Amino acid sequence: MNTSSANPQADLAYQKSILGSVSRTFALTIPLLPASLEKVVGNAYLLCRIVDTIEDAFDLEPSTKQALSQLFLDSVVGKVTPQAFVEPCLAALKNHANLSELDLIEHIPAVLRILHTCTTQDQEAVTKCVSIMSLGMSRFHTRQSTAGLSDLKEFEEYCYVVAGVVGELLTNLFSNHSAHFAQSMQGNESLSIGFGQALQMTNILKDSSEDRARGVSWRPSKMSQSDLLTIAYNKLLEARNYILLVPKQEVGIRRFCFLAFGLAVLTLNAIARKDSAKVISEQKLTRRVVWIVYGFTKLAAQSNLLIKLFFYLSSQDLRKLLK
Repeated sequence: MNTSSANPQADLAYQKSILGSVSRTFALTIPLLPASLEKVVGNAYLLCRIVDTIEDAFDLEPSTKQALSQLFLDSVVGKVTPQAFVEPCLAALKNHANLSELDLIEHIPAVLRILHTCTTQDQEAVTKCVSIMSLGMSRFHTRQSTAGLSDLKEFEEYCYVVAGVVGELLTNLFSNHSAHFAQSMQGNESLSIGFGQALQMTNILKDSSEDRARGVSWRPSKMSQSDLLTIAYNKLLEARNYILLVPKQEVGIRRFCFLAFGLAVLTLNAIARKDSAKVISEQKLTRRVVWIVYGFTKLAAQSNLLIKLFFYLSSQDLRKLLK
């Protein structure tokens, strides 16, 4: 039973609480943003997480996933009530093991109430992102297999609808809240896609073993590990250049972006280090490393040189493997 009230403060308290339950990383990064951005970015993340939850439900048929994705999108844009999505989704996910994700689905009415307190511009940006992600992922529901994706084009398309579009969303939201940011990014908006894709490609490489265990692969079937690491490295370069363009007075935005970027660089470098030793397995960073990078964001937010130096030093194993 949904116990969330229509009290705005109660809804926001729930959003903050559930964010920490469904993502430890984003529970660290999102609060780095200014308060108004923290609310809408946190809200957008939770909505996108619902789309991911449907995609990751390995025991659902593709047609069921597509139907739930469309129903979720309809609830976000107001074509149906949130409860019209919640009930069939919870029924379909009755065997889902992640209780926090089920709790989030149950509280979608509260999450959408928060969205509707945001500015019209922010609501439009979030709705556009969720639309592209939901419809885009629906195209890939029928392609889930251990065989992987057909080629690089399909791989990049998948990374766009899963994460590149989130990079675009963040850029739109940041621009809505900061004229300095909007001016700095003018003409460089394409870097936002690279920022999102870099994070997703890193996750795909990191989680390859786990994905295969549940019967799916998002890697291009005919591309080598070295080729994929090269592509991901180049996307990280785009992500670095994106962060360098964020005005230094926007400390929260720079810290938010750098923390996500820094963790991705270290993860990809660890994968390359394992590959060079002929040991291929997923690599997750320790909590200690995460907190070190978190602390370093305070310095990196103030210095483009430090950001460049961090990337250079933290990608040494990766660059060696790519030579």
